[in-house]
Amino acid sequence: MQKKSLNVVFLIAGSEPLGSAGMQADIKAITACGGYAACALTAIVDEDTQRVKQIHHLPVDLIVSQAESFLGDVGANCIKTGVLPSADIIHGVAGVLKQYPDVKKVIDPVIVNSVGEQLVSNDSIEAYKELLFPLATLITPNRREAEVLLHRKISNVEEDIKELGKWGNSVIIKSLEAPNNQLVDVLYDATTGKVRSFLKDRIDTHNVNGTGDSFSSAIATYLAKGYPLMEAVEKGEEFITRAISLGAEYEFGHGFGPVHPCFMEDKVIHERIYD
Repeated sequence: MQKKSLNVVFLIAGSEPLGSAGMQADIKAITACGGYAACALTAIVDEDTQRVKQIHHLPVDLIVSQAESFLGDVGANCIKTGVLPSADIIHGVAGVLKQYPDVKKVIDPVIVNSVGEQLVSNDSIEAYKELLFPLATLITPNRREAEVLLHRKISNVEEDIKELGKWGNSVIIKSLEAPNNQLVDVLYDATTGKVRSFLKDRIDTHNVNGTGDSFSSAIATYLAKGYPLMEAVEKGEEFITRAISLGAEYEFGHGFGPVHPCFMEDKVIHERIYD
């Protein structure tokens, strides 16, 4: 009997104790979307639902070795990066990714927190641009991150998003304000030059921690399963909207709650895995 292949998404990301963001949220999203998740840890975060208390960076050589151990043995259909908290770590990760030019890569530039404060050094931001974006299939900044990368406010999204794709990568900018109290995600597909908007209703919930992680991991999973970029993003949008809607029904701690697929009923997960 011919053995089946797994749809492997390899994560290079941080860990946090809530299970609502970082590697934990990534693994849940990838599993719910029908992929196999594995991970090289970059940092260990101590936080509750109200604040980040401390962050411990792992050594660069350990991060690189974790990635090389998995990729050199098992391989991957898509690689996704999350928290890369220093320029040295970005340099090390880029060195690994260069060894796999044919593997799709989703780079989530985690550089700004939810209130717009810059989380990493300017050197790290430049390292993203110089080393990781040229390797990326897709980068997934939110509005604040896109503006930090552009060094200005977004004024003409079609022009600005193409500037963020100047390294040859596709781009999706998440959660831009839209008329009628809606939000819009905007995708630039570098392979076709097309720009597409995904308009969505605002969901009344504070359970949004890990939204970006789960969304980018869902897209990475559908890329790993062989979907073209536009379809992978469409399915990622459907997935994250459903997860936020279901997560809004729950209470979790005293601050921001999670959004991830543990809230999705068995039937929904079954459909995701076997579609």
